[in-house]
Amino acid sequence: MVIKTDELPAAAPADSAREHGSQAGGKGRPGAAELPSVMLLNGDCPESLEKEGAAEPPRENGLDEAEPGDETTGQEVIVIQDTGFSVKILAPGIEPFSLQVSPQEMVQEIHQVLMDREDTCHRTCFSLHLDGNMLDHFSELRSVEGLQEGSVLRVVEEPYTVREARIHVRHVRDLLKSLDPSDAFNGVDCNSLSFLSVFTDGDLGDSGKRKKGLEMDPIDCTPPEYILPGSRERPLCPLQPQNRDWKPLQCLKVLTMSGWNPPPGNRKMHGDLMYLFVITAEDRQVSITASTRGFYLNQSTAYHFNPKPASPRFLSHSLVELLNQISPTFKKNFAVLQKKRVQRHPFERIATPFQVYSWTAPQAEHAMDCVRAEDAYTSRLGYEEHIPGQTRDWNEELQTTRELPRKNLPERLLRERAIFKVHSDFTAAATRGAMAVIDGNVMAINPSEETKMQMFIWNNIFFSLGFDVRDHYKDFGGDVAAYVAPTNDLNGVRTYNVVDVEGLYTLGTVVVDYRGYRVTAQSIIPGILERDQEQSVIYGSIDFGKTVVSHPRYLELLERTSRPLKILRHRVLNDRDEEVELCSSVECKGIIGNDGRHYILDLLRTFPPDLNFLPVPGEELPEECARAGFPRAHRHKLCCLRQELVDAFVEHRYLLFMKLAALQLMQQKASQLETSSSLENGGPSSMESKPEDTTGPEAGSEEESSSASGLAKVKELAETIAADDGTDPRSREVIRNACRAVGSISSTAFDIRFNPDIFSPGVRFPESCQDEVRDQKQLLKDAAAFLLSCQIPSLVKDCTEHAVLPMDGATLAEVMRQRGINMRYLGKVLELVLRSPARQQLDHVYKIGIGELITRSAKHIFKTYLQGVELSGLSAAISHFLNCFLSSYPNPVAHLPADELVSKKRSKRRKNRPPGAADNTAWAVMTPQELWRNICQEAKNYFDFSLECETVDQAVETYGLQKITLLREISLKTGIQVLLKEYSFDSRHKPAFTEEDVLNIFPVVKHVNPKASDAFHFFQSGQAKVQQGFLKEGCELINEALNLFNNVYGAMHVETCACLRLLARLHYIMGDYAEALSNQQKAVLMSERVMGIEHPNTIQEYMHLALYCFASSQLSTALSLLYRARYLMLLVFGEDHPEMALLDNNIGLVLHGVMEYDLSLRFLENALAVSTKYHGPKALKVALSHHLVARVYESKAEFRSALQQEKEGYTIYKTQLGEDHEKTKESSEYLKCLTQQAVALQRTMNEIYRNGSSANIPPLKFTAPSMASVLEQLNVINGILFIPLSQKDLENLKAEVARRHQLQEASRNRDKAEEPMATEPEPEPEPSGGPDLGSELQAAKDPSPSVQG
Repeated sequence: MVIKTDELPAAAPADSAREHGSQAGGKGRPGAAELPSVMLLNGDCPESLEKEGAAEPPRENGLDEAEPGDETTGQEVIVIQDTGFSVKILAPGIEPFSLQVSPQEMVQEIHQVLMDREDTCHRTCFSLHLDGNMLDHFSELRSVEGLQEGSVLRVVEEPYTVREARIHVRHVRDLLKSLDPSDAFNGVDCNSLSFLSVFTDGDLGDSGKRKKGLEMDPIDCTPPEYILPGSRERPLCPLQPQNRDWKPLQCLKVLTMSGWNPPPGNRKMHGDLMYLFVITAEDRQVSITASTRGFYLNQSTAYHFNPKPASPRFLSHSLVELLNQISPTFKKNFAVLQKKRVQRHPFERIATPFQVYSWTAPQAEHAMDCVRAEDAYTSRLGYEEHIPGQTRDWNEELQTTRELPRKNLPERLLRERAIFKVHSDFTAAATRGAMAVIDGNVMAINPSEETKMQMFIWNNIFFSLGFDVRDHYKDFGGDVAAYVAPTNDLNGVRTYNVVDVEGLYTLGTVVVDYRGYRVTAQSIIPGILERDQEQSVIYGSIDFGKTVVSHPRYLELLERTSRPLKILRHRVLNDRDEEVELCSSVECKGIIGNDGRHYILDLLRTFPPDLNFLPVPGEELPEECARAGFPRAHRHKLCCLRQELVDAFVEHRYLLFMKLAALQLMQQKASQLETSSSLENGGPSSMESKPEDTTGPEAGSEEESSSASGLAKVKELAETIAADDGTDPRSREVIRNACRAVGSISSTAFDIRFNPDIFSPGVRFPESCQDEVRDQKQLLKDAAAFLLSCQIPSLVKDCTEHAVLPMDGATLAEVMRQRGINMRYLGKVLELVLRSPARQQLDHVYKIGIGELITRSAKHIFKTYLQGVELSGLSAAISHFLNCFLSSYPNPVAHLPADELVSKKRSKRRKNRPPGAADNTAWAVMTPQELWRNICQEAKNYFDFSLECETVDQAVETYGLQKITLLREISLKTGIQVLLKEYSFDSRHKPAFTEEDVLNIFPVVKHVNPKASDAFHFFQSGQAKVQQGFLKEGCELINEALNLFNNVYGAMHVETCACLRLLARLHYIMGDYAEALSNQQKAVLMSERVMGIEHPNTIQEYMHLALYCFASSQLSTALSLLYRARYLMLLVFGEDHPEMALLDNNIGLVLHGVMEYDLSLRFLENALAVSTKYHGPKALKVALSHHLVARVYESKAEFRSALQQEKEGYTIYKTQLGEDHEKTKESSEYLKCLTQQAVALQRTMNEIYRNGSSANIPPLKFTAPSMASVLEQLNVINGILFIPLSQKDLENLKAEVARRHQLQEASRNRDKAEEPMATEPEPEPEPSGGPDLGSELQAAKDPSPSVQG
């Protein structure tokens, strides 16, 4: 619910000259926060934040070019009042300039700014002096004496060391490559792609310079053929359009380390640090000496060493200045390059926190690059540059950051920022190490054992492979269990990290899937390698429950986690039949490291087992499970329920508990006699059956609807019960009964916990606990039934109502996981979709589900297929697999690597090859028929779903899939990168892929995502405030949240992206289009960089940006953004998706606005067809669609068609809303108006027929739509509806949010109004007599499907 005011002052420009300003100066602008702000919660709810995604903090300023290891104390504390000041910088050779700084920045950050500025970027080795005193790199500015407004800082060149010289060369190389996207395509150094600037021509922020569109310049609006509705072709090349800036200006041909390095002893004593070899663009070859004083030319050649200076004898402190001297081309091109570099948006160049890989890339030229070559061989194998001469002790770093104090906000920010930074660094190092292990680059610590059993240590990280070593998992499913255990363990680590108990430590854990192998990377507990595991474990069991030990300190620490994690403290028997008390599963081991910290590891069974996939002899599952064909034997016995499911189940039981208690209290009040007798007769058994009945599918869905109102009543009840508690024995009795009924472990309060060891093979429980064990077994069965009877149906219901809109496999998986449904239930979800009465409206979910099922089954097969391929056959094997999977060519033949080179003698098979070096060629005999047979079998075995297809073409035909979409899904899941070109999948004469088309294979990485908790709370409370109507406060809170997110995560992160999107929306509603554009542009760039250029979220962001561009009258930009969104959507899913209706309505309206009527109709009519399919022919959305089509026909003066369309709409309004509703009246007015125009036209025609050319014709009024009317319709379809309110009522509204009922009275006299007020248009716009706030807040809480954010 929203208030918009036109008279507000525009906010201060988003980021002024200094985009990288500190938070205090930049983001938390008081100016912006003054605006009474508002927001529509279009699905920008916390859900969008739960996304697995992540990023590491390269700070707000886009300047993290230097190694970001040593900035753990940058802009920690956010004190918005602590205003910045400006200092003057004097650097050699340029005019002095002033720089805005803030007191909590560090001196080092000024260094970063200078290394990024166009005129000082070539300096790296300098210090800053104030009044002749050198400033310390790591001190905060506020601690520098005498530093104030107007102080002058001198840049003083310092002598080089070998390290500084290397850093300088690296920095120069980075400047030369700053526009080159190859690092992003290759997935290195946290670079990733962004294409927004290609579509906006960089004219978003500076629209003042060339405002396009308003003068109605002829805009070319025709989209490429493949974007038009109904087009069948899905090209791949437009996914990564060629950016003009990428054809980089060549400054040098070669810059590399010379072969004469390192300098001999006597030259060292002359100050030589290293030698460089350069070939200039003019083809001049020169040799350069880096000395302590700077760079100069020497007289060496490729074969002759002569270190004497050459002429011109020019010594320069910076390599760039030297090159400027000797190469005119370098001088010219380098200047142009830097100009372009600083014009780019900082978000296009800041590093992301975690690497994002691209699944396509164009053919790139491989150029010489000294820094890359050096990185590959020397420094990076285990040494990080910014820690001189030592490896990082990851475990120490990870644990020390957790120990940082967290009493107040600044401390918590510092701590969260440090945790996040270390985690993202650790993830990057672990990924690099895992790839090195599989590529055979690391020596095993047990080299004599066979490959599968080898373990590795690299860079202080321990690596193990996902195979069942020493029959550890024999009872659980062998290798299959060993493969899933690491991800279960990672989920456990993630959970314990969130609970964050002081004194309890987990290992840094990253799981990497690469080339068909699963590698677990863990930080190393100090001392663990020196002693035997048996001695170290003082809590838990190393043999799955035969020998079990416990420890009082561990029990005390784990007890603190038991409530949030719902884990029951329980007793088990060990091999000597002694009772041992535990507060976790038996596999969870406690080890005290040499550093005295209490570590827990092997958290693979943190959550209770999933009985639907764990058949236990002699145990019956509830009837709902049996009906669905459970229990089914799974491949391994480590299936557990997701944490989301446990939470949902407990919440569900809590509601039930309250209802039961309420019922009994009411019965008591009615007649105490009856109550007591019924309780005695019924006893717990009848109560036991009660919760089960209520979890039937029907009850489940009915409960969903009632739960919102039910919760409020329940809360009241809870209070009354609590109040009675001590005094009234009867209410105590009530609570005891209710507790027993819902399976609570306590009889005086609601408390449900699970024993994770129930049904664990090999674990025995003491006799005395038999009752407890029986109850726990029942609870697990109920939870398994709850998943089937409540969670899956509620997911399908949400999809039917379009409350969630999955667009590809990843978003579907995310929607399932949020509801606690594991992916192994995908087959069950699809069965329910098929049986659903609204099957038509679930078509998109069904297609995505089938695609996901096929690609996941193919991924399982691909994994084992790849393990049998040696490195030299990798691209041949992958292209062969893709041909069998996607190409219509009936018998593709694999090229064996032996084709290229013939080896003289075949060496005997060695026992200890690196893991990825099998040399069999079994993979070459796979055929498409065999692969698809296996896929169908895998789908049946794993997901219990029968696919009806024997080839890829049948699958495409039967299920309406797209091959390009399947290629995207399989590539993302397996890490394949293919060449960007058009593949002829359907050719029956040649295979679609050759081995040249497979460019790379990347790791798929799973890791922990540390959260910024304070920022997240600010974000949530900001959303809540806006929903309650406290708009100004809401906007301030969200601005503050953005600040805190930046502080913890740095500039790039998924959550920051959601924050920016929301701010943009608020500013838009308040009429501040420039600010909306600036924020939304950042959101789009960030989404492209952090989530991927064609991620569904990016598509959404493009649509929002297009709307704000249109409002700022940048029409051609708005169109090209919408066309981009449509192209991405066609690639990711296809045309037949409910979101496509919204997109096409947007495109159609903009085209209508620029008077491209025929084109406009193609899009609007497609939108009408899609809306009718997904919302049913009687939906209000469809009525709106009819009206939009009618308007275009009216503009074309085709009144008959217009009347026909508007009548359809009128009928819907009349049946749905009744005669008297404002919408129905509007529609009937419009019909009258159309009829009059039709009659007038007919008169004119008749006049012409009668009198021929001499007819006296009154001029016809054809209406070209006004921009305002188009914008109004755009707002309506995008879920922003303005309802007029006067200024006085605005005040009232704010005051009376609490007393809503008075609004009803006030709203009568509210028609004459100047100020619009926006609300959600769902379920349907209220009459402008003033909305009932209640229903409105409801609308804000469940966003309309059309505007899922």
